[in-house]
Amino acid sequence: MMTDTPESVTLVPIDRIEVLNSRARNMKVFEEIVENIRSIGLKKPITVTEREGADGAPAYLLVCGEGRLNAFRLLGESHIPALVVNVTDEDAFIMSLAENIARRGHRPLEILADIELLLARDYTIDDIITRTGLSEKYVRDIVFLLEKGEERLIEAVQNGTIPLTTALEIARAKHDDENLGDMLEEAYKTGQLKGHQITDAKRLIETRREKGPKTGGDRPKLPNSAHSLVKTYQREVARQHKLMLKADHAHQQLLLVVQGLKRLFADEHFVTLLRAEGLDSLPKYLADRIETA
Repeated sequence: MMTDTPESVTLVPIDRIEVLNSRARNMKVFEEIVENIRSIGLKKPITVTEREGADGAPAYLLVCGEGRLNAFRLLGESHIPALVVNVTDEDAFIMSLAENIARRGHRPLEILADIELLLARDYTIDDIITRTGLSEKYVRDIVFLLEKGEERLIEAVQNGTIPLTTALEIARAKHDDENLGDMLEEAYKTGQLKGHQITDAKRLIETRREKGPKTGGDRPKLPNSAHSLVKTYQREVARQHKLMLKADHAHQQLLLVVQGLKRLFADEHFVTLLRAEGLDSLPKYLADRIETA
């Protein structure tokens, strides 16, 4: 694997870059990336490896920097500064995983997916340990959950319902182990489980006892293209914009109603008619708005 850093930065066409290992990202973090790049520019180039495209022109595989790449796309840029390294497709994929793992600080949500990808590509546990730099115990713990088919526990870890350590303790316990309750209480006392997590964990254990470790459905999948995150972000922006337009329209309509009622209640004949029909009272909130008793 070639790991030397290139001496120069190259401007690479964004539409010629393919993402090997696309993944979901925290929207708040992504928004911060976009705003930072908008304000002060790109501080760190992305890393790519060059290939020959189907049309004979240079194409690129992304090694690291998907968040920065998507931010540039969202900002309408056509090119992005990149370090071009000379590595194989397989090494590019592994470098991408290793860079993401190092940057994330071992967050189980995505490391589970990374290791699952490597297992699917026929990597052994020792290969994964060597190539990712994760500890042997950590990798074997995750592989243990995957090989046991503990879909409910894996999904709970992904959703943040329970931490990985608790999921492992539940998976290793006997199916009818009555000491699991004590284990959860101890985890709560030591801070391993926080707040409502202990209740969620107990409910999860009961469901697992009744229905087994498998969910019977697919776990949430990561995006399958480099554009998926940007499209999700754009859809959310459009949705929020529509909500703001609807709220503004409703506000304008209410103002018209209030103005109309003010004029009507200023007309003594109209008020007399309402009294005759027994309709002279209004909800307090509306009455206050049109300044009536």
